[in-house]
Amino acid sequence: MQFELSHRKRRSKTTDNRQLTTDNLPPRILHIIPTLDPHGAEKQLTLLATGLARERFDVHVCALTRGGPFAEPLQQAGIPVEVIGKRWKVDPLAYWRLKRHIRRLKPDLVHTWLFAANSYGRAAARACGVRRIVAAERCVDQWKLWHELAIDRRLARATDRIVANSRAVRDFYVARGLPAEKFVVIPNGVPPAEASDLLQRGGQAPFAPRTPQNPPRRTADSRAEFLQELGLPPDVRLIGAVGRLWPQKRVKDLVWAIDQLRTMCPQAHLLVIGDGPQRAALERLRRLYEVEAGAHFLGNRTDVARFLPHFDAFWLASAYEGQSNALMEAMAAGVAVVASDIPANRELVTSGENGVLVPLNVRSEFARRTLMLLEDLALATKLAAAGRQRMLAEFSVERMVDRYAALYGELLGGSGT
Repeated sequence: MQFELSHRKRRSKTTDNRQLTTDNLPPRILHIIPTLDPHGAEKQLTLLATGLARERFDVHVCALTRGGPFAEPLQQAGIPVEVIGKRWKVDPLAYWRLKRHIRRLKPDLVHTWLFAANSYGRAAARACGVRRIVAAERCVDQWKLWHELAIDRRLARATDRIVANSRAVRDFYVARGLPAEKFVVIPNGVPPAEASDLLQRGGQAPFAPRTPQNPPRRTADSRAEFLQELGLPPDVRLIGAVGRLWPQKRVKDLVWAIDQLRTMCPQAHLLVIGDGPQRAALERLRRLYEVEAGAHFLGNRTDVARFLPHFDAFWLASAYEGQSNALMEAMAAGVAVVASDIPANRELVTSGENGVLVPLNVRSEFARRTLMLLEDLALATKLAAAGRQRMLAEFSVERMVDRYAALYGELLGGSGT
């Protein structure tokens, strides 16, 4: 069945985000996501929504459960934000409110993000006769049980495209019965570090790209001032880790590894940025290993960009990922990275060329390979520079936005079905 473009004429087909030929108003895109909390998918949605050319797309955002820090930069960019207020896992009233919002807005395309929004949003969009539906799968979701995967498979029938941010995510879902032909891989975009922090604090970020010839500089904080603020001695070697403190991230392996590393390099200190349900257990583990002086849990921060230039190495020990924003931002900042050898990380890091990959569950390798980087400055500098160059060349925000614009153009340029 064909649907009209809701009081606006179809625009001519184009795949260039910087150009648009319209007969009337641009097509309306509605993004639906569970929250606007400061996490990876929410950041990517915000980068996309604020980066799409306004003359090409009329962008709206809907938070299914609650808003969050990313609501402010969206609103400052002139993007309307609606909060539905879903309260329960199964919430018929929230579903009704979502359908009412979609009917009032009359979007030409609905783009949903993450499981709750993928479920409620696609069902509501289909019930309201939305012409095109796109879903986003952002992680290797090993937590999903049979019934959640059954919902994904059923709703995939009513979905025009499913966007994965990595081949690892696509392969995970295809292996579980979702149709391979509906997937398109669009990697995350990495903003300049200062823009990323501004977003996290709720400001409007200037997404001016850097170039390999314009390397990152130390922040306004000198090294001495930075270390003094943290209460650390001037000769420390800083290892950074950023992420939620829960089992997927395997931060317990990093606490063990910093204990081992400090036996060979007493100046090594681990700074863990992030919070989560495992924090108390990790702090107990730190006491058990008697490494309180060398492992520091800093909680959630909105100024990660201040830390990145001072890290001598960056650690990511995740058991699985979709595509780690933290790893990508560390590479873009010119930090040598040591990460677990899992499919998603292999798409970003070629071990020995632009970083180091270590076998999953072999936590001693984090200590051994990091010691090698701390002792060989030339090698660490070479890997860090190559990692930064790859992020700038292949994973810019501009490139990510253009890929989505091309996808929207492809879907909206033809007839509805």
